[in-house]
Amino acid sequence: MMPLLKSSPNNYLGLDISSTAVKLIELSQSGSRYRVESYVVVPLPPQAVVEKNIADVDAVGSAVSRAVKLSKTKSRLAAVAVAGSAVITKVITMTDTLSDKEMAAQIELEADQYIPYPLQEVNMDFEVIGPSEKKSDSVDVLLAASRSENVDVRVAVVELGGLTAKVVDVEAYCLETAFSLLGQQLPDHGAGKTVAVVDVGATMTTLNVIHDFNIIYTREQVFGGKQLTEEIQRRYGLSVDEAGMAKKQGGLPDNYTLEVLSPFKEAMTQQVSRSLQFFFSSTQYNSVDHIILAGGCASIPGIDELTEEKLGTSTSIANPFTSMSLSPKISAQALSADAPSLLIACGLAMRSFSS
Repeated sequence: MMPLLKSSPNNYLGLDISSTAVKLIELSQSGSRYRVESYVVVPLPPQAVVEKNIADVDAVGSAVSRAVKLSKTKSRLAAVAVAGSAVITKVITMTDTLSDKEMAAQIELEADQYIPYPLQEVNMDFEVIGPSEKKSDSVDVLLAASRSENVDVRVAVVELGGLTAKVVDVEAYCLETAFSLLGQQLPDHGAGKTVAVVDVGATMTTLNVIHDFNIIYTREQVFGGKQLTEEIQRRYGLSVDEAGMAKKQGGLPDNYTLEVLSPFKEAMTQQVSRSLQFFFSSTQYNSVDHIILAGGCASIPGIDELTEEKLGTSTSIANPFTSMSLSPKISAQALSADAPSLLIACGLAMRSFSS
């Protein structure tokens, strides 16, 4: 059984496979401080990953292999993640006298109550969260299950890249791990705060709301930077690659900012607002203390100011590396530019140091 939530003390490479790139991060730790040993972003061909599903195993495997070579890492162990939409999680209550082995046996027996797939088709794992508030002498246990194919395809691309997958995690939990670093940058170090982390990638926008460092809400919507790339292609007659480069590096006509970028920024703030409205309407919350923008689109200049102005909530751009030291081979400027899209990779790399 491939662990979905467990970890071990070896140094893992955090490997985030998104719809546009393979992102690799290696961290080391001295005392309580992390150091970034290596980080690499290798672009993927179009359609290799579609809405978080790996469609072209060979293309993704060779991108992983390239990332490993470019990083010059010695480690051959990796932590990867499956998307939240591919995972079923349930909190169940169990007697606190059970050993891990007894708990596993009981969960196996009762799992078909919680999981709508045949058990031979799923990978399952559990983690004790702590004492249950509902029942004395009991603990709350988080049960996570994913269709085996979601896990197997990630293990396969990792192996094609010359690595061994030691952990298959869930994206939302990786984000929660990385948020322990982001929260420290907020007033009161984030204690007791309700924070919306909005990750706007190429094709998907994921809202995770974190209250007092625990995820309380997740929602995915189809919206992302690909829409901006396609508009640049259409408007200026460029190929996908040319449009992607121009978006990052500039060099587009003078009317680009006003006629193409500004409407996209407006659409993005509307998307953030809409995601939050879904959260408010389905929970007892009617506000958040802070918004953190993540994903590739968070690198658009001024998007934090616009979001803050439109939504009336203080907003910042995600950078989990601000208090980390960097190995000499890493460009601080490049890392800072890529930081908003490296949250999941960072959370995965941090698994090396969690108990």
